[in-house]
Amino acid sequence: MTKLNKKLIARISLVFILVSLFSYGVNTFFLPQYLLYQKKHELAALTEQILKMDTSQVLQEAQGIEEKYGVTIVYAPSAENIDHLNQIISDKLSKKGITLSKFWITEESIAKLNENNMVRKIYNQEKLKSSFLVTFMKKDAYLLVIGESISHSTDTLAIVNQFNVYLYIGGLLLLILLSGLFTKQIVRPLTQIQEAAEGISKLSFTKVHIHTGDEIESLALSINQMSEKLEQAHRELEHKNQNLRDFIANISHELKTPLALIKAYTSGIKDGLDDGTYLDVIGQQTDDISGLVSKLLELSKLQTDHYQMNSFDFQALLHKIKEKHRISVQQQHIQISLNDSLLTDSWVFADEQKIEMVLNNLISNAIKYTTNGNIRMVMGNREGQMYFSIANGVELAEPMKWDQVWEPFYVMESSRSKQLSGTGLGLSIVRTILQKHGSQFGLNVQNGEIEFYFTLPIHTKEQ
Repeated sequence: MTKLNKKLIARISLVFILVSLFSYGVNTFFLPQYLLYQKKHELAALTEQILKMDTSQVLQEAQGIEEKYGVTIVYAPSAENIDHLNQIISDKLSKKGITLSKFWITEESIAKLNENNMVRKIYNQEKLKSSFLVTFMKKDAYLLVIGESISHSTDTLAIVNQFNVYLYIGGLLLLILLSGLFTKQIVRPLTQIQEAAEGISKLSFTKVHIHTGDEIESLALSINQMSEKLEQAHRELEHKNQNLRDFIANISHELKTPLALIKAYTSGIKDGLDDGTYLDVIGQQTDDISGLVSKLLELSKLQTDHYQMNSFDFQALLHKIKEKHRISVQQQHIQISLNDSLLTDSWVFADEQKIEMVLNNLISNAIKYTTNGNIRMVMGNREGQMYFSIANGVELAEPMKWDQVWEPFYVMESSRSKQLSGTGLGLSIVRTILQKHGSQFGLNVQNGEIEFYFTLPIHTKEQ
């Protein structure tokens, strides 16, 4: 039995014991007074009703009233002397089965009756273990005695309480048994949830299947959702850690080659082997390292940099970038086509400088990596967004993990000897900028062609 089982059973049993003690106390100390109060109240109501009746009617209907209300009614002429009056009343009560060892109408009571007041008395018959609750009233020339016998409840209540004690003990044992069964049904799913939580803490993302139709089932669903999200977050973290390891390996490779060349050419200068080009090679390698570091700093800055959003003509910006690469395109005999037939508004709301970096990286990559000498661009408007895509031919010697091309230093071909190998910092910069803009972006690869696309919100000059 678990600790929770014991706690639930103990507390339920404690509540039952407290209720039983309360019931015992009420029966012992308050129930007799309550019964007496009820009898007095009922007798008072009856006497008030009789008081409103005619004397002749009361005398005629006395027997019917006795049977209906369970009382005893006797009467005698009020003119009799007090001793004779007591004797008459006692005899009539005795004939009706009411034998009282202590009964007497006092002169004080007679005086009150003569003032048209009712007198109420209770005569305790200890040996008979009963009391006689009586009301005296005067109706014309008659003294009416309306009474009711009340059994002493002390002994009866003692027996009832003794029986209740046995009943309470049996009920407590039954309650403990049933509580054990019921709490087990409650604790079992909680135990499953606890085991699942412990598994999650140990990176074992298990789920629980609980169908109780209550808050425990809701808790289980929350645990399952948490497990799914933590598992997803764990996979993403592992993926990021792997990317970090790849990043360190790739940047080490990128830096190792120029540093090795610098060291080799420096040694050649020391050995007098310089043919006049060694310093140029060292300078070129130093520039490559400096460019790599600059791009890394730029990528880091873009993740925290403040973006200046404004309205500008995207088509004009695209034309500006194309002109920048015109000479390179002509030298490599590359054909660039632009389809803007679906374009109705080219003004967008974005950081113009950052979007210029995006276009520059995408167009540079397309020029550098196209395999068929063709670059295809598309512009258009879709549901309040400006859509842009750029596609170029691609040939790969091995399968690609396209969802990783946005990662820094992701190498498309591990041999690094193919056309598409590179550091991948350009696409990482593109992703960072577009994410900051809340843009929908991605890539498609089909029919020997790779296409990059993104969207920006339309924002006309009038807005």
